[in-house]
Amino acid sequence: MTDTREALMVGRTSDGRLVQRPLSPHLQVYRPQITSVLSILHRATGIALSAGTLLLVWWLVAAARGDAAYAAVAGFVRSPLGILLLFGWTASLWYHFCAGLRHLAWDAGVGYELPTMHRSGRAVLIATAVLTLLTWIVGVAAM
Repeated sequence: MTDTREALMVGRTSDGRLVQRPLSPHLQVYRPQITSVLSILHRATGIALSAGTLLLVWWLVAAARGDAAYAAVAGFVRSPLGILLLFGWTASLWYHFCAGLRHLAWDAGVGYELPTMHRSGRAVLIATAVLTLLTWIVGVAAM
């Protein structure tokens, strides 16, 4: 073996023979498919939810500190950037929830057929859009 990469490609068969095996496939090997894109998006929305939670914490701390601090946060949240961040956080929350339900179904052994995976993927996207818009419509109407 000449380098680390080559060493990583060596494996053994069940009878103990050495064989060359490929490294794990990556994004440059496969064409994006709905299942892979939604999987990546599920991870990304998890990160977005963590980052968006910082905005929630800022709001809660400001509410505890008094009127001036709360007014500063409220001003930011009502700005175009604040509204965009809240909308993105809402969409991330609903997407992560819907995709999580899909994963729970898979954990139960349901929905592994390829046509079902494609239908459930589209359903997650549609449900995310509907729930996000419904949340914002109800939220704006309540103001």
